[in-house]
Amino acid sequence: MKIKGIILYIVKAVAMGLSIAAIILVVVPLINKQPLPFSFNLASQSKELSFANAVRQAAPAVVNIYSLRKTRALARPQLQGLGSGVIMSSKGFILTNYHVVSQADQILVALQDGRQFVSDVVGTDPLTDLAVLRIEGEDLPVVPYSLDATTQVGDVVLAIGNPYNLGQTITQGIISATGRVGMSVTGQQDFLQTDAAINAGNSGGALIDTNGQLVGINTAAFQIAAEGGGHGINFAIPLQLANDIMRKLIANGRVIRGEIGIQGGSIDPRWRQMLNLPNLQGIQVTAVDPNGPAAAAGIRPDDIITGYADKRVTNAPALKDYIAESAPGSELELTINRAGKLYSVTVIIAELK
Repeated sequence: MKIKGIILYIVKAVAMGLSIAAIILVVVPLINKQPLPFSFNLASQSKELSFANAVRQAAPAVVNIYSLRKTRALARPQLQGLGSGVIMSSKGFILTNYHVVSQADQILVALQDGRQFVSDVVGTDPLTDLAVLRIEGEDLPVVPYSLDATTQVGDVVLAIGNPYNLGQTITQGIISATGRVGMSVTGQQDFLQTDAAINAGNSGGALIDTNGQLVGINTAAFQIAAEGGGHGINFAIPLQLANDIMRKLIANGRVIRGEIGIQGGSIDPRWRQMLNLPNLQGIQVTAVDPNGPAAAAGIRPDDIITGYADKRVTNAPALKDYIAESAPGSELELTINRAGKLYSVTVIIAELK
């Protein structure tokens, strides 16, 4: 009986082993063909870690820009500065930074395929540090972009440009923040912040996503006094803003903005206490141009703007943008709180000079 039991045990073990082997032979090939969601495919991961395809899509449309200036009459123009630019249209329109071309007597544009052009300046906008150039050429490479794309904090991005005239260079990082304002003299830019390296010569170049789509125009590195850059804090002008400025420069050669002649900011907490309105929202006027539209409409310092064009005021940049986008000569209805009383004021928007 013992021998019979041992034989029976061995037969069961062999049968189970054969069953498991058969299952493995059938299932493993299927797993190799269709990896499970939780499986690790090292070959696939290694391909995803390469941004070569994105670079191939965008890099040909990123150009080197050389600003030349005449130092003496009849003398050859000398190199005054360098930067980068992005070809946005097959018609030859190029976006770059204003500071790259602002002092130039002649601007030379070099493509990655070896072609060189002398460009014309279509228009410039110092407030956003943008300029539009144009070159005449055939089969010009155009950067891919979508105005509907949304850039989010944490997105991987690549900066393309010509740092220190070393030739086209790619640096990689992430979007560190969006909507950064107040980083310039005017405070009107709405920057993307990235840790992708942007050095001298990168200005005006492309900031792209991992699909090769343009998301911004590289413009500056964060600097503290004489320290220079190198902090991993760099900025780019978002595509939507850059494209809007480009269209206006192409149409008019300049950007026409509205203004009403006031300065303002957050409400002083003590003012809320004086008015006994702890939840009051709006912009407290701190200064009024005596010759501006706001003064003509009767707006005074310490007035609090609580609404405009049937909208509630939530922050100063939103109101500033609305006024800037309004046509000079148009009327703007403002709701103001003056010493606890509400007034409706009509302001005639002027052109920002």
